[in-house]
Amino acid sequence: MRRRPGIGGLQNAAAARDQYRLLGENVAKLRTDVMTEQLSTFRSQLEDFARKHKNDIRKNPAFRAQFHEMCAKVGVDPLASNKGFWAELLGIGDFYYELGVQIVDICLATRPHNGGLISLEDLCRLLGQRRKGAREAISEDDCLRAISKLKVLGNGFEVISVGKKKLVRSVPTELNKDHNEILELAQGQGFVTVDEVQKRFSWSSGRATDALETLLEEGLAMIDDGHRDGRRRYWFPCVSNVSSYAGDTL
Repeated sequence: MRRRPGIGGLQNAAAARDQYRLLGENVAKLRTDVMTEQLSTFRSQLEDFARKHKNDIRKNPAFRAQFHEMCAKVGVDPLASNKGFWAELLGIGDFYYELGVQIVDICLATRPHNGGLISLEDLCRLLGQRRKGAREAISEDDCLRAISKLKVLGNGFEVISVGKKKLVRSVPTELNKDHNEILELAQGQGFVTVDEVQKRFSWSSGRATDALETLLEEGLAMIDDGHRDGRRRYWFPCVSNVSSYAGDTL
């Protein structure tokens, strides 16, 4: 017959558990302290790196993108504020603020043509044309970072993926699955017809027409009825390779 442990045995077991708990807490604290020290070291090294290569960070888009990746790994956001060490050293906050203002201007200027949906490729091209005299070259990564800061303006100004293209939306239009599929289909030749949409997705004529007319009402499509076959073409400037925004003189 097994004997129950006495009071002394229970006390010893409780003391052992307390010791294990304290040991675990000490190990966890040690690991946290070590990680904090390592992050502090990394951040200090990052500041030294930024001082040494500030001209490359400002002028070289690829170098700037790699710098942002390094910052993200140690929890540093150089774009978080226009004040402080990073802004004074690199002027990065001002650079992206300027890009953001120019992006808003381009989106507003092209909205009558594309309904507030422009490909990232076209946006960067127009932005580059506007900044020909600027010292800093820009990349798609720069555009994406500037756009991410525009979210404070509220609904709108976000990047969406449709097929192989990235589109920048500057109006609070909600695109559903049908709309996205039509936009992806239109990437092939810049336009679609009701028949093509029906055939590709096995939709009814009503469903295809409703989706296309909604896109038309939102200003994202233009219609072309001047064809011998009598089929209406729905053109989508945001995915068309033949788009020209006011002669590219924005």
